[in-house]
Amino acid sequence: MAKGKSNLSRAHIGGTMIVHISSIGQFSAFDFARQMMRLGHLGKLYTAYPRWKVDGLPPEKVATFPWFFVPKAFLGKLGLRRAERAFNPIVIETFDRWLAKHIEPCDVFHCYSSFGLQAHRAAKKRYNALTVCHRGSSHISYQEEILREEYNRWGVPFRPFDQRIVRRELQEYEECDLITVPSTFAYRSFLEKGVPEDKLAKLPYGVDLHMFHPVPKEDDVFRVIYVGAMSLQKGVPYLLEALATLQLPKFELWLIGGLTDEIKPFFKKYEGRFRYFGVIPRTKLYQYYSQGSVFVLASIQDGFGVVQAQAMACGLPVIATTNTGAEDLFTDGVEGFIVPIRDPEAIREKVIYLYEHPEVRQEMAQAALQRVKSMGGWNEYGKKAAAVYKEALNRHRSGRK
Repeated sequence: MAKGKSNLSRAHIGGTMIVHISSIGQFSAFDFARQMMRLGHLGKLYTAYPRWKVDGLPPEKVATFPWFFVPKAFLGKLGLRRAERAFNPIVIETFDRWLAKHIEPCDVFHCYSSFGLQAHRAAKKRYNALTVCHRGSSHISYQEEILREEYNRWGVPFRPFDQRIVRRELQEYEECDLITVPSTFAYRSFLEKGVPEDKLAKLPYGVDLHMFHPVPKEDDVFRVIYVGAMSLQKGVPYLLEALATLQLPKFELWLIGGLTDEIKPFFKKYEGRFRYFGVIPRTKLYQYYSQGSVFVLASIQDGFGVVQAQAMACGLPVIATTNTGAEDLFTDGVEGFIVPIRDPEAIREKVIYLYEHPEVRQEMAQAALQRVKSMGGWNEYGKKAAAVYKEALNRHRSGRK
């Protein structure tokens, strides 16, 4: 233990802030770890992914605990969702115990929500580290409430969140020094649930500007694109209601992403009125975005719909709901439109407006591309996160709130 604190002291003398990042899954953790590496702050990335799945980091910067990853992934591939869900709390608890045991000296311990309660405690006790809980979505209680409401609206049975995971996460919110969220929408949900504002920091995600870029459109079809899960959470029924019945010349609706059982009845209802592509590899998505005219995200709740930024980077204006992080990406009426949740008429109206005003659509497309480029992608995200952590660390070490 004393050796760990000695190492930490030497890091302080050199002026280097050491940040450990941890997450069971990939999410944005790998992108963030690469940014901390670029800026000279990364201690280690702790993950349940096998080492061969982690690219862009030297082996000595990665610690893996993949023993539960393989069986969990196997259950998912077999479609045994109930068994996979039952396995989740065991995976999380076991990963957390491993993490708490193996975490090395650091100044900042950044862990994705619900995965690191014991590890946060260990980092704080051993190294007086600043503990950061990163929540990529809205407050977990808010999320469960709005989704329960949505499922009830459609008469679809709602599967409550596992309360063991909810309790862990709420305890992390309570004990951690800082909670980071990716959008104003997510930030507001925490305030609404009584979390003090001085405990929150907003850090909108970046986008890979090398991977996502426009290529020439191959036809003159006005095409609406949606990329993401086909689920109630993503508002797919409202998207279909708004657009699948439109009878316009040279008009198409493309849907890209995994199909959940709850959306199959809606697909059947609107069969033949859209094109469904299934899951497309991330590295090929730019080709599909580039054949679109506008991107639409109708989510009921989405901590930060990074697909919006991907679409903008491919030259598409965006129509998105208020609960997607849209306001952190673009200005309503400039690079796209922001509409209320559960409002298919508002979506339809904006799409028809762009269909009938191609010059406006083109102006918005150019504005969207320029806006997302000006935001700097993941490099800018890394710089902002480092600045937030340095300021919070100084307060933490001086005993100030």
